[in-house]
Amino acid sequence: MQDSVLALGLAMLNLLSLLPYRAQMHPLWLALFLVSAQCVPLAWRRRWPVPALLCSGLIRNMYDVLQFGYAPLPLAPAICFATVAERSRPWIRWPTLICTAVGIAYAMRLPGHSLPYDAVVQAFIFGTAWVIGTLSRSRRALVAETARRAERAEAELDAAAARAASAAAAERVRIARELHDVVAHHVSLIAVQAEAVGALLPARPDSAAKSADLIAATARQAMTELRRLLGVLRTSSRSNSLHHPERTELTPAASLSRLDEVLDAVRGAGLPVSYTVSGSPGGLSPSIDLTAYRIVQEALTNTLRHAPGSSARVDVSYDADTVTVRVTDTGAPASVDGAQGGVSNGAASRASDGAASGAPVAPGALADAHGYGLAGIAERVASCGGSLTVGPVSPFGFAVTARLPVR
Repeated sequence: MQDSVLALGLAMLNLLSLLPYRAQMHPLWLALFLVSAQCVPLAWRRRWPVPALLCSGLIRNMYDVLQFGYAPLPLAPAICFATVAERSRPWIRWPTLICTAVGIAYAMRLPGHSLPYDAVVQAFIFGTAWVIGTLSRSRRALVAETARRAERAEAELDAAAARAASAAAAERVRIARELHDVVAHHVSLIAVQAEAVGALLPARPDSAAKSADLIAATARQAMTELRRLLGVLRTSSRSNSLHHPERTELTPAASLSRLDEVLDAVRGAGLPVSYTVSGSPGGLSPSIDLTAYRIVQEALTNTLRHAPGSSARVDVSYDADTVTVRVTDTGAPASVDGAQGGVSNGAASRASDGAASGAPVAPGALADAHGYGLAGIAERVASCGGSLTVGPVSPFGFAVTARLPVR
């Protein structure tokens, strides 16, 4: 639409410029037709630049060949020429430039042109058109490149935001698991000892005092671990230095080397635990070391919660490429329901939380359990690329076995 309006306006301008000289032109109608017809190709100059230039230039040269005497400025061919310089490929632009120069030179050799004035005017008009087209092409290329860069930058920002959201979600899950392991373990110990204090008073005040001391020590340890975890969340990367006030309160990360602390705590809560290690401990990655530690901690916590009065066994076996952690308990004494003839014990209650007897467990198999302990263990093992087996063992016990890669 814009180019059509341009063609019409320029045609009217050419017609008006010839009216003062109409007495010198024979036939007048042909002169008026040629000066207006050379503007018509402007309507399709963007779609077909070279054909538009050929049509406009040939009509203009026909006007000169007929020697009408007066000719308006070649604005229409110059605009088509600038369009070729702007929108055509290099292998089209340069031959077009040569052909246009040859056409102008041929027109200047026809009678009726005052040289070198007309030649200078033609060279100035078409040279300016070529420069304008070249600058417009460079500007359009720059705008297109800027748009592509903006699109790439926006896509990278979207991808970075998606990665950050995914990382944040994974970090929330990891922190939730850590908080669950810390709080559930210590609160379970506190609950067991609090019940023991109530049972021991007033007949055995010394034992009750020992249980009360253990409650206090367990609560302090829970607060220390929570302070460590929350301190990591509070400390920004820029203030993560050895002299930061939160940094001095941090403790070493949980690992199998500190497993004795967990065993001592559950022994103090009244759960006899034996601990055996086979194989030579190799260099475990920190994530595998933490996962193994949390598995033992959660399994012993479940034993305290579901099988009071039982005993437990912790076995850690190191191979060349794997480390196997197995926690087994003897289970609480069975209670027989005379009406139903059923058996109720800690192993049965834990199996009902979603663990299949003696079968490998995927994280989704425990996702709908009443608690998050076994589901958290399954998620940890899956994140490390290991395998997990949970389920009852004869006669009333329960076993949790995790096989983890060393790296």
